[in-house]
Amino acid sequence: METNLHSNAIPPEVVEALKQKTREISDLLAPYATPLTAQERRELPIMGDKTVSFVEKAFEFAQANADLCPNFLDIPTFRIDMDDATGLRVVRNNVRQAFEVVDDIVLLAGSEAYQSALTFYNYIKLLVAQDVPRAKTIYEELKQRFPGRSKAKKNDNADNT
Repeated sequence: METNLHSNAIPPEVVEALKQKTREISDLLAPYATPLTAQERRELPIMGDKTVSFVEKAFEFAQANADLCPNFLDIPTFRIDMDDATGLRVVRNNVRQAFEVVDDIVLLAGSEAYQSALTFYNYIKLLVAQDVPRAKTIYEELKQRFPGRSKAKKNDNADNT
């Protein structure tokens, strides 16, 4: 088996603290959040890195030249949108970095756990072939849960050909 890169267990109290902190973030933002559907997210024009300076400059000009603004442009609401969009960008970047750390740990630990499970499963199959007591019961239980194609899917595919 390859070297296990994730061998430093994260204590349960650290995991619980992380859960609490993420709940706190969600709770803090809940009063201001407007949930969007996937379709709504796709349809929105995006203020990305390349458009931030454009939006900031447009806001400055609009604020300084109220007489040139269309009467339906609400400058105070524009300010709220600007402040929140720019203020939360740093928070979003921090959350993304934290997510990447968590995601890497989950991916690596999960991969290594899966590799260990496969090693055990394959060894149990070998023991079954050698008629070792108790091995068949374990093998049968694990075989039902093995993440391969189920018999139902194989039969469905056979009917469709």
